Amino acid sequence: MISTGDLKRGIVVEMDGHLLQIVDWDHIKVGRGSAQVRLKFRDLRQGHVTEKTFQAGSKFQRVRTEQKKMQYLYPDGELFYFMDAATFDQIPLDNAIVEDALPFMAENAEVEVLFVGDEAIGMDLGAAVNLRVTDSDPGIKGDTATGATKPATLETGHVVNVPLFIGPGDLLKIDTRTGDYLERAETAS
Repeated sequence: MISTGDLKRGIVVEMDGHLLQIVDWDHIKVGRGSAQVRLKFRDLRQGHVTEKTFQAGSKFQRVRTEQKKMQYLYPDGELFYFMDAATFDQIPLDNAIVEDALPFMAENAEVEVLFVGDEAIGMDLGAAVNLRVTDSDPGIKGDTATGATKPATLETGHVVNVPLFIGPGDLLKIDTRTGDYLERAETAS
C-alpha cells in the first residue's frame, strides 16, 4: 500500500481493477477542512486520462512493474513490433500503448517498455531523445537577432519549431513531454 504523501509521477496503482499511472498530482489545503490531493491518472489499458480528488492520507494498492529494454522494429497496421534486447523475442504492442511515443521513436530506437507480469502496459523514452532533421527551410541571413524560429521535420515525421541556424542533417535533442526543441546535439557532417 502507498499513501498520498508518497505519490509521485509515474507510479502505477490499482484502483477498481484498473491499472492507473499517476500523470500529475496537486496537494490542496482549503481553510478549516482537511487537506486533499487531486490526482490525474492515465488508465494504462484503455489510454484515457481521469482526474479524482482524495483525502490526504488515503491509501492505494501499488503495482509492481518491470522495465525491459526493447528495440523498436517496425509498424504493421495498428500493431508496432519491438524486440527484447536480451532474449531477441519479438512482441507486438497495440497503438494505445505506443501512440504518445510515436512522434519520438525512430526505427531501431531503444526504449524502455513497462510490464506488469507478462502484459506490456506502457513505455518510457526518457526525458529527451535525439532525432535528426530531414527537412527545414534555410534561415534568412541577418534575421538571427530576433530569436526567430522555423518549422523543421524530424526523421519520425514530427514537426518542431527550431532556431534559424538548424538545417537538414542536424541532430537535435527533443523534449518527449512537450515535443519541443531543446538544443542541437551535433551538426550535420
